[in-house]
Amino acid sequence: MTGFRRLFVAVAALLVVTPAVAVAQPRAVTTVPVLTYNIHHAQGVDGVLNLERIATVISQSGASVVGLQEVDVHWSERSDWVDQAAWLANRLGMEYRFAANLDLDPLTPGDPRRQYGTAILSRYPIKDFSNTLLPLYAGSEQRGLAVATVDVNGQDVRFATTHLSKLTSAERVEQAQKIIQLLAGPTTPTLLTGDLNGVPTSPEIKALTATWKDTWPEAGLGLGLTNPAIFPLSRIDYVLHSPAFKAKSARTPITHAADHLPVAATFELS
Repeated sequence: MTGFRRLFVAVAALLVVTPAVAVAQPRAVTTVPVLTYNIHHAQGVDGVLNLERIATVISQSGASVVGLQEVDVHWSERSDWVDQAAWLANRLGMEYRFAANLDLDPLTPGDPRRQYGTAILSRYPIKDFSNTLLPLYAGSEQRGLAVATVDVNGQDVRFATTHLSKLTSAERVEQAQKIIQLLAGPTTPTLLTGDLNGVPTSPEIKALTATWKDTWPEAGLGLGLTNPAIFPLSRIDYVLHSPAFKAKSARTPITHAADHLPVAATFELS
């Protein structure tokens, strides 16, 4: 056997017996854009009812999951008796779930029930949904926590939206504590959105941000003020997240379609 042939055989044998070295694959990262918006039953700061303006804000935000507050469903003449949740979902081509925190008999027997509350819109499949009523003080308005489990490219994500009481911090603290209790336990990646009616230094917001991260300080620029829309003075609308999400951006799109500004945020989920 010549020297060249012996070398060829040796190299071939080495290739046969040497195991392949595994190459680490990068973890797949999914971008999840979301929006929270108190739509004031689609009445803008000009006093005009216009659902199309709300739909435009949502569409232009690029959000794949949306939490809405102050949504009317066959509520009254103030919103032309429209099912606003269904209308927006149909207009935007999204799945939706509506959470009725107020649920009244119709004025005329046989008509749909008069409902008011929150809604979740999603471009991802909604696998599960629940709404839990929150603690209520005398003279206040019933509020709830709406929670949807959405399938984000094969991974379950909990998306929750709420609208805490406007009356007192004490009531909001109890509502915040109930929310923490309701969302405790599973390690499912979680986003909590809504009009929380408290500034970042309030006890109710501190209770929530001790559990979930506040997206604005992480990824937003400026103060993130959201209310009132025409000349915002306070930050009371939030997107909070669990550690599974990495906040990449946060902004408050300028619009007068409702009395609050929305909050748009983009996350990476790995």
